[in-house]
Amino acid sequence: MSSLLIKNAYVVTMDDQQTELKDAGLFIRDGFIEQVGPTASLPTQADEVLDLNGHIVLPGLVNTHHHFYQTLTRAVPAAQNANLFNWLKTLYPIWARMTPDDIFTSTQTALAELALSGCTTASDHLYLFPNGSKLDDEIEAGLQIGVRLHASRGSMSLGESQGGLPPDSVTDKEDVILADCERLIQRYHDPKPGSMTQIVLAPCSPFSVTGDLMRESAKMARKYGLHLHTHLAETEDEEQFCLQKFGYRPVGYMQSVDWVGDDVWFAHSVYVNKEEIDVFARHKCGVAHCPSSNMRLASGIAPLREYLAAGVNVGLGVDGSASNDSSHLLAEVRQAMLLSRLREGITGYSLSNDPSRKLMTAREALWLGSRGGAAVLGRTDIGSLEPGKCADFYAINLNTLDYAGGAVHDPVSAVIFCHPRHVDYTVVGGRFVVRNGQVTTIDTNRLVEKHNQAARRLLAD
Repeated sequence: MSSLLIKNAYVVTMDDQQTELKDAGLFIRDGFIEQVGPTASLPTQADEVLDLNGHIVLPGLVNTHHHFYQTLTRAVPAAQNANLFNWLKTLYPIWARMTPDDIFTSTQTALAELALSGCTTASDHLYLFPNGSKLDDEIEAGLQIGVRLHASRGSMSLGESQGGLPPDSVTDKEDVILADCERLIQRYHDPKPGSMTQIVLAPCSPFSVTGDLMRESAKMARKYGLHLHTHLAETEDEEQFCLQKFGYRPVGYMQSVDWVGDDVWFAHSVYVNKEEIDVFARHKCGVAHCPSSNMRLASGIAPLREYLAAGVNVGLGVDGSASNDSSHLLAEVRQAMLLSRLREGITGYSLSNDPSRKLMTAREALWLGSRGGAAVLGRTDIGSLEPGKCADFYAINLNTLDYAGGAVHDPVSAVIFCHPRHVDYTVVGGRFVVRNGQVTTIDTNRLVEKHNQAARRLLAD
């Protein structure tokens, strides 16, 4: 048994009452929180005692959509100024050169970057497996970093020869895909509270898989009690593709292949109407909101305010590191708040006298990044700092230039309004993944060197 005591911090619990405590801390035993409260109310002894005076402690952030492998193709010149479909067509041939070691290395790079931004749980969507690559490469890399991983077994089966977008060279046969999904579930999926690895079934998108694969994936996921994930309604191009190929708008197509329910979440969902938002709310589908990626690819602005008003569960995602070029989840929380405010301005907020229309607050954005993400992934053991939940949190020293002044007025809002930097501590299940601003589980200098060598090779081939 091991124990950890955090004391003298400003603790943001993100519980239902949104409790915030000054001069407070956590008592942790064997990876779970036993007590939260004022320092004076906590035990005085533990295997490790950490005085976080001057720090703010918040629930670990939950990343609901990413493509780790894309760290290898950040800022590729030919893809810098393209919309989604052209961006994909440019990068598919480069990604086809990846090896299992590339998957491993890029996973560690993305997860280390996420941990330094306060992320303690990450969902990744890996949907192409060139040159013998497997989802196992990602899972093993993730276990070394120590961040909880929802590893999505993605897939592409609808190549150009069948009217899909990806080249046939990066697609797989559907019987092979489904067999591998079942293998991964049996080997890795852990549904228990505190689990470090869960498997998600995630056909890539309406323009890269068939309806049959969507239906069979849904059947398998429900047989084993797994979640389902895919890209949806990201661009107007996709909307036209679905209408022409399937006779449905994207959301209607999901309904036709049995892809609605509280076990389903969609990435992006920018181009939806009121009736489709109501479908999400009625069936309890979740949404991974990826503001930076949608801006980077000029895809549009998701109707975040409308989702939340309808009661749709929304989490945040940094998305692929080649369509965001960063894996900084705390920065994504800030971006979500700012983009929501921009959309309000575009739609006439400044001209409205309706007191019910309010700008998104910093605390609401933080809720999306923690509680919202946990709800989207279907986890009740993470997202807040409460007794019985996982000891997943991050801490930031507020006595720095970055937060000077802001932390005096409102330490919680300062974390979002002031430009985010790396966090000082990230703890997952009571274990330090980041300590004093440094990743503890790997040598990041060596990782960067290896990662850059792989990135150079991919473009040189």
